[in-house]
Amino acid sequence: MIELAAVLDMAQVAQAGAMLDAADWVDGRATAGHQSAQVKRNRQLPEGSPAARKLGELVLSALERHPLFLTAALPSRVFPPLFNRYEGGEHFGSHVDNAIRQVTGTGLRIRTDLSCTLFLSNPGEYDGGELVVEDHYAERRVKLAAGDAILYPATSLHRVEPVTRGVRTSCFFWVQSMVRDAGERALLLDLDLAINQLRDRVPEEGGLVQLTGLYHNLLRRWATA
Repeated sequence: MIELAAVLDMAQVAQAGAMLDAADWVDGRATAGHQSAQVKRNRQLPEGSPAARKLGELVLSALERHPLFLTAALPSRVFPPLFNRYEGGEHFGSHVDNAIRQVTGTGLRIRTDLSCTLFLSNPGEYDGGELVVEDHYAERRVKLAAGDAILYPATSLHRVEPVTRGVRTSCFFWVQSMVRDAGERALLLDLDLAINQLRDRVPEEGGLVQLTGLYHNLLRRWATA
């Protein structure tokens, strides 16, 4: 799991909040798979609505400028961002995301290697509503500042706890990575972060060229463009 700080700045968060407050919402089960629909209780912006398209473009543009997202996800395709709203006890029970998502109105299918939730409400604005992601060892409870996001394996069992006060709004989407294998992606991320740290501390280090070459040769071996 990787936290992505400040995907949206405060002005963009405010812009998104104003649009979401004025939007018309529908039952979130409209975009859920059969199993997920049994445990999903929230509302969602209709796919393809003017507000969803405009906000989705805002999010995608921000992601293209976020170095850690690009390094960690190595995105090949990003599903058009969706937006949801929880209040009054609404929640989303434990589920695993569909392996393949089809973009509505197109023949494009995306393999969901990674899931991402971008928080659009600050933690003080609501109670409950934590994103809980399970792995082999423990549960991780996530409740980030507005504008921050969490990137995690789409294979994870996860849920959203009931919102007992206020309103929780967020953006969510999936990523098909150029590097399908999670272990290979993790190695590439560690190597890239180490190269950047070394470059910042010892910019004249001669081994940087070799390490950068190693990174790109591994990417060349593992990636499907």
